[in-house]
Amino acid sequence: MNTASRFALIVAPVVLALMAGHLLSTPIALQAVERASDGPVLPKVDPNKHEVGDRRAGKNVFRMETFGNEGFWTDAVRLPAGILAAKFTPLDALRAGYQINVDAIDHAMRTAIAAELKTDLSPARAPHLNDVSTTVALINANAIIGVVARDSNADGRIDIASGDKVGVSCAFCHAITDGSVFSMPKGGSIGKEVDGPTPHFLNLGATFAIADNTRALFPIAQLALTANDGKTIGRAPKGLTSHSTEAEFDAYFSNPDYYPIGMFDDAFDGNGAPMHITPMFRTDLSAPWGSEGTISKLDNFSNLVYTSLLDLTGITTPGGRIFLHKLGGAAGDEIVDDYVKILAETHVTGYPYATIATKTTAGTEEGPIGLRVDNNKLLALNAYLNSLPAPAGATVDQAAAKRGKETFRASCTECHHVDQRKKVGPTIVPMKTIFPGDRPVILAQRDPPLNPVQNTVDNIFDDKMAVVNASLRGLDRGIAMPLLLDLARKPVFLHDNSVPDLDTLLNPSRGASSPHPFYVTDAGARADMVAFLKGLSAK
Repeated sequence: MNTASRFALIVAPVVLALMAGHLLSTPIALQAVERASDGPVLPKVDPNKHEVGDRRAGKNVFRMETFGNEGFWTDAVRLPAGILAAKFTPLDALRAGYQINVDAIDHAMRTAIAAELKTDLSPARAPHLNDVSTTVALINANAIIGVVARDSNADGRIDIASGDKVGVSCAFCHAITDGSVFSMPKGGSIGKEVDGPTPHFLNLGATFAIADNTRALFPIAQLALTANDGKTIGRAPKGLTSHSTEAEFDAYFSNPDYYPIGMFDDAFDGNGAPMHITPMFRTDLSAPWGSEGTISKLDNFSNLVYTSLLDLTGITTPGGRIFLHKLGGAAGDEIVDDYVKILAETHVTGYPYATIATKTTAGTEEGPIGLRVDNNKLLALNAYLNSLPAPAGATVDQAAAKRGKETFRASCTECHHVDQRKKVGPTIVPMKTIFPGDRPVILAQRDPPLNPVQNTVDNIFDDKMAVVNASLRGLDRGIAMPLLLDLARKPVFLHDNSVPDLDTLLNPSRGASSPHPFYVTDAGARADMVAFLKGLSAK
């Protein structure tokens, strides 16, 4: 799902200078920068620049392309069957953060929904919005953004209640609407589709839990593996196993304490490490990809998503086994072996489902599991994502923002640009810098350049970097640089959702050992910095 260094979704101004009465010096010694600097020096040759293709074709790829994953979501996970069984209504969908494209709804349905939205939304006064058949009609019309229905049985019409299949496109996690028809507080919206911004209240965990075969999501759950002596990494007190029941998997995914709203676990490594979903606009300004900077090129990241995240059964291929073994040794082998058993027990056949164009060398960035989807479509997607404008910054007090800008310029430009039209640097900030309290325990050794599998006990900030990190590219285990855009919409900060707002992020009360411990001590100066950050724009 993107992806960019923004997968971290952290706002990471590294404070390097002590400004009298305003800034707390960092606990880490960093190189000083000139106060007049407007940002880090970028390399003359961009090491992470990606190719682009046909932008117009890329729009369709973003919104409608599944590369065959409807087989996974319909036949393996059985999400449509779960939607029907749970009587999942349009109001349920909105509560779960789904986005509904009004332009895809026929006039009669649009009129009926508009009238019902003016009521108290009770079943008596809003029958369509409280009826699962309306959900089915919306899916059939491809009106639920990113939920792609196909005429799988080739009968000339789309009806998921009659055997047609449903897949998932990029837009499910990386598009919203303009809310012109309706916006549910801390939920989804109805309006015209706006590609790129994050649907911050999308409840993926609850979505997974209503599926009829949630066990088919085994590799992205928090696991307790025999190879790891039953130890587990994640928010839940204990991990799932191949023997865990469907109810136990549902309980894990549906619990926001374990799988928080607005987050997705983008690694099939057995760690319970979902991260806040990132935006996918202005990808020409972003790189590398993944909060941990594992992949340098956007199309390579998209390929990983389509070959092995939106169709997890890809990891059962020979290349998938090679990659999981490279990442986790015996634990990686166990994940695949247990997954194959679960698929057999739940009568899943015919996998993998992803439509593959070429084969690659397993373990490489171009195709980590040895498979690659249509490269022309990947490059077209690159072009479309590059072209998506970043939302305008919030309207803020200009005098306050100006003061905040000067504080930012003097303090944060070792890592970040003042001008958000500039590309973020390719730097990986080492974990010991971004998280001084990191005291990792080595869990397993790995062959260079991979660093050991390691994790700080009783802290979730480095969970994502325990197995999958930039050491795959010979770089540090740490955090890649984010874009500082569309921050006013964000309800939480840091990639692990651990900070509720920008003021808290910059407040020294969090402590010198906390993740991102770079603070503005004076409340007024901190408010100025917040105003500056919320008002940032790429225009």
